[in-house]
Amino acid sequence: MELASRLDLMNWLVSQGLTGLPETDLIRGFCERCRAAGLALSRGLAFIDTLHPIYEGRGFRWNDRESNESDTFEYTSSAEGDAAKNWRRSVFHYMLENGHDEFIIDLSDCAGLDFSMIGDLAEKGHRHFLAFVHRFGDAGTLGQMDCFYSYWTTRRQEGFTDGQLAALRDLVPVLGLAIKSAQHVDIARTLGRVYLGRDASEQVLRGRISRGVTERINAVLWFSDLRGSTAISESIGPDEIIPFLNDYAQASIEAIHDAGGDVLKLIGDGVLAIFTGEDMALARRAALRAEHRFRLNMSAVNGERSAAGKPVTSAYVGLHVGEVFYGNIGSEDRLDFTVVGPAVNEVSRIASMCNSVDRQFLASSEFRSGLDATGRRYLVSTGRYALRGIGRAQDLYTLDPDMAGNEAMAGGYERYLKG
Repeated sequence: MELASRLDLMNWLVSQGLTGLPETDLIRGFCERCRAAGLALSRGLAFIDTLHPIYEGRGFRWNDRESNESDTFEYTSSAEGDAAKNWRRSVFHYMLENGHDEFIIDLSDCAGLDFSMIGDLAEKGHRHFLAFVHRFGDAGTLGQMDCFYSYWTTRRQEGFTDGQLAALRDLVPVLGLAIKSAQHVDIARTLGRVYLGRDASEQVLRGRISRGVTERINAVLWFSDLRGSTAISESIGPDEIIPFLNDYAQASIEAIHDAGGDVLKLIGDGVLAIFTGEDMALARRAALRAEHRFRLNMSAVNGERSAAGKPVTSAYVGLHVGEVFYGNIGSEDRLDFTVVGPAVNEVSRIASMCNSVDRQFLASSEFRSGLDATGRRYLVSTGRYALRGIGRAQDLYTLDPDMAGNEAMAGGYERYLKG
């Protein structure tokens, strides 16, 4: 591969990395340009650990022939189970254990090697294998993201030439830098969504990070809380408390997200969320849809936990509508992107009233009045109440109890939510 071709490819990688080209397009463009310049790659695979609550890292593939393999893949923890066994048999584990940055294998004579994947590559006609581990320094490491791993093969009977090996040694680090850059963006978006909420994360990543920058918005407010969670937490082992909270948090968060809401805060076992939009009637219906889905999720969670002999519980949900301040609130050293205002206090008080009136769901009169006529029929008054810390009494509403024994009415409500 001529020097001019190498420089052109490096420039392409740098420019596309700066523009944010996806990793799959980077590795495909890299391999195709190598082949066009005379470096006959037959397969390329690269992967990198990342920061994600579910998987350990992501990988990217390219093949010179049609394949049923996906271009991208995620892998879970390599610390246990089959994943750990496969990792310990990999070339990369061997390289890390023995301090190698590069490893070459003649695939036409590899029968005696006990590395995973090597035999399969040889059977598919690949003839030469080159692996790299590019380590990051302390300043460049982010969690487990401390290396860029890759391997490259060719079908040429003679394998890679010395010049081709030299070209890959020059080029792969640049590819690694571009992929690492793309992963940093993915990490920022993932951590933002996980810890701030979906909309709040997008607001922050678009640059709304100045202290005191807020906007007035009208929002449907959701507050949910588990029943008797303190007593349950005191009755179970410390190692069971977090799984207990996680099971029920998953039930509520999944329901809220599926209905288009945005979770802003997890407050112990409580959840604060908002539903917004130009049409607040639709936002109200989305909140009802989330509440309905939450009940279904709770039933499923309770069934699974009961079968496993684990404690179960129920939950309260309060819904309200009001004007709130949405944005950055806090100090110069610690900001929170959230909502504040009297309506936020009211929705938490409404949820806390569920226990007093023996209902799992309560909504304010402001919430009910903004529904269409069909939606209002499903909510019935539980009475007028003075809420703790709130200056005025107000009517609170719940789902019509008659729905529990009326299939036609319950079916109509479900159709209403879907509409």
